Amino acid sequence: MEGGELTLVILAAGIGSRYGGLKQIEPVGPGGEIVIEYAVYDALRAGFRRVLCVIRRDIERDFRAVIGRRFEKQVAVDYVFQELDDLPAGFAAPPDRKKPWGTAHAVRACRERVQGPFAVINADDFYGRTAYQGMAEFLGGVRADNEYAMVGYVLRNTLSEHGSVARGICEVDGAGYLRGVVEHTRIEKTPAGIRSQLPDGRWQDLSGAEVASMNFWGFQPSIFSHLERTFEAFLRASGRDAKAEFFVPSVVDGLIRTGQATVRVLATAELWYGVTYPQDKPLVTAGIRRLVEQGLYPERLWVT
Repeated sequence: MEGGELTLVILAAGIGSRYGGLKQIEPVGPGGEIVIEYAVYDALRAGFRRVLCVIRRDIERDFRAVIGRRFEKQVAVDYVFQELDDLPAGFAAPPDRKKPWGTAHAVRACRERVQGPFAVINADDFYGRTAYQGMAEFLGGVRADNEYAMVGYVLRNTLSEHGSVARGICEVDGAGYLRGVVEHTRIEKTPAGIRSQLPDGRWQDLSGAEVASMNFWGFQPSIFSHLERTFEAFLRASGRDAKAEFFVPSVVDGLIRTGQATVRVLATAELWYGVTYPQDKPLVTAGIRRLVEQGLYPERLWVT
């Protein structure tokens, strides 16, 4: 299919859960900008023309007032809600479940609002301008319905100094296509190196050179039928587990292994910055300041 208007989907339903709340998301740019503004700015420069924010209904008012207002004058912005009870027919959430079902569930929430090629990012990650440029170029080309993409980062450049993080560790073939991705929910730096805790509790050493998924994906609308089918399978297997999550990397991994999709890995040399923990903020602020000093970003993103 030929690419049309590009949409940037921002996963923001979980914003503030680890950081401490929506009101504690502080400026990181010299003009008072927050991380999500740099995402929108970079996406606009790359050719995206629409932003769709996936949020929880209970944070809508604060999100629009604190975050959305910062860029609603710059681009067409829409909102969808990731809700716990947004499930296929015949399924119900367990009584003790308190939060939605994960990143793939969040993307699924966009199924009635996206008709063309789109990118997916996290709200609290700084990905770098060339990542958006590469993704826009990929999505803007002529693609098969099940031809997707992922921006790949060097793992060591994506870790927090202040706690564990979740990353998709990727296997890439010689042609630059993703062969598989495994979600590691607890990766951390230690004095002895980088390690990941496996589901059975054992620890696995990592080199830091692995290709990491930072949840920056490029999809065609065909992904929604895959999400619906795999979500039903997930619910049948794990729907009674109050903590089970439906992850995008797990869905993509299954599609690749069954030959239902291809995923081009768009390698980037960009440094990733993220405000996962409050202590991360000074590092992010300093990193953005260096980029401003290099002339890659203006002192003020938006001219008003």
